[in-house]
Amino acid sequence: MTLDPQAKAILDQIARSPLPKMHQVPASVARQMFEMTCQLTDMKDLPIGKVADRTIPGPGGEIPVRLYTPVAAPAGPLPVLVYFHGGGFVIGSLDSHDGTCRLLANEAKCLVVAVDYRLAPEHRFPAALEDCIAAVDWVARNADDINADRTRIAVGGDSAGGNLSAVVAQHMRDRAKTDKAAPGIVFQLLIYPATDALHEGTSRTANAQGYMLDQDLMTWFFSQYVGDAEGMDLADPRVSPLRHPNLSGLGAVHVVVAGFDPLRDEGIAYADALKAAGNDVTLAQFPGQIHGFCSMAGVIHEGRTALSGGAARLRETFARL
Repeated sequence: MTLDPQAKAILDQIARSPLPKMHQVPASVARQMFEMTCQLTDMKDLPIGKVADRTIPGPGGEIPVRLYTPVAAPAGPLPVLVYFHGGGFVIGSLDSHDGTCRLLANEAKCLVVAVDYRLAPEHRFPAALEDCIAAVDWVARNADDINADRTRIAVGGDSAGGNLSAVVAQHMRDRAKTDKAAPGIVFQLLIYPATDALHEGTSRTANAQGYMLDQDLMTWFFSQYVGDAEGMDLADPRVSPLRHPNLSGLGAVHVVVAGFDPLRDEGIAYADALKAAGNDVTLAQFPGQIHGFCSMAGVIHEGRTALSGGAARLRETFARL
């Protein structure tokens, strides 16, 4: 594999920077650093039909959400993608993934509801997951109010957001066995998802240093998220969705992985396991890319290619329903 020149330019800039690394500063400072990076690397000035910020009720208080209506939106209720941003459960916001959500809304011709779930370490596991579940429930309950089609709800996210998407989809499928009101998830967009906290694939060691998401940062992110919770089982499917004993009945799934990403192998493993369990799965591999390349689509062209591919798959799935 050869590293993409645009990704290499980003890595070279980081290597020359005198700034400390994210895991060397408090979470509040790491968030500021990430937001600054996103302002420089995200897609800019993407048109959108409408953007609306609001708050919804959650288990720990109000949850900020942002609703994106696409340009030239079709008439009638829109299918909806509930999007969970990446950032290791510690960093990231509605603003950091604004370009991503605009592109997905426009190209998938759907409503996107971006969720600003609670972050660690102030709010440890399972706070983020509980907020994401609450957001999907809110979309289903309030579909008429937001012009959404409650029969066509998808979830998606990158990195930690991909983990949350996978876990939410499993949760809703399992809950539907006893709760007829549980929203059905028809599609998952999983962008370089974290699927197994205990994974030992070669990508974890081969890409442990120098490719944006390194081992030290992963360790820091995860320690902030799960903390030192007594008796915490890292094989718990709510943390490691690849380890759920039943991966059937999870619908259509599109997985994106990057070649120079520590999470590459567990993303591929999850796609393979879902397919083996009978789900409709597509896997898009970008061998020359690094973790986070989709949220840097303003400077890494393949980031936009990957997002457009996921949007096309999402649009096709919605059109079949």
